[in-house]
Amino acid sequence: MDQTTLVPTIALVDDDRNILTSVSIALQAEGFAVRLYSDGDSALKALLENLPDLVVLDIKMPRMDGMELLRRLREKSQVPVIFLTSKDTEIDEALGLAMGADDYIGKPFSQRLLIERIRAVLRRTANRRAAPDAADDIVVDPIVRGRLNMDPARHRVYWDAGEGRRGDVALTVTEFMILETLAQRPGFVKSRDQLMDAAYAHDVYVDDRTIDSHIKRLRKKFRAVDHQFKAIETLYGVGYRFNEE
Repeated sequence: MDQTTLVPTIALVDDDRNILTSVSIALQAEGFAVRLYSDGDSALKALLENLPDLVVLDIKMPRMDGMELLRRLREKSQVPVIFLTSKDTEIDEALGLAMGADDYIGKPFSQRLLIERIRAVLRRTANRRAAPDAADDIVVDPIVRGRLNMDPARHRVYWDAGEGRRGDVALTVTEFMILETLAQRPGFVKSRDQLMDAAYAHDVYVDDRTIDSHIKRLRKKFRAVDHQFKAIETLYGVGYRFNEE
């Protein structure tokens, strides 16, 4: 969280100044602190120097577009990102999620819906960060499933790639919660609806493509550590499951 304020800080990155103005007013009315950027170039340096609690990022921008900005952010940070895209560009939605966005919303959008999505992602982030601050007598045990080791208290994930190699896999909050849900009961199938319930607030609509994109991103990250990674299995028409071996 931005250390200069006690309220969540939202960074808006969009080259449409009307959107910057209207969304900024709506967010401030809801009690958020807001930082505005009209292009990806200026946003990148400022965001990495002083991370906000969440970034709302437009995909279509001149010079450095939202996809490139998201890619560069993910090289250095797991700050939650909601990206904005046109409703007729489904490839942008899938690609953005595959690159590590936590959620997306299509333009044109209602400000109320955007605020609900922001609150939902912030709740997931807060719940994950709360674990280390729990009472001293409460221990959040790591989840060890075969070659997978998840440490919920520290939001760390490790994968044993064999031959003494263990890779640290950096996950977004949404990716972590989906993987945690699968790993809690290895061998058991989790439907897309169950994964949605685990990773998103119940009052937030998420379609199947969103979960599928997060699963693809999870596999890609683990295969960067171990190209033979096959622990997340797809059961077509049913859902996904995590296999220990």
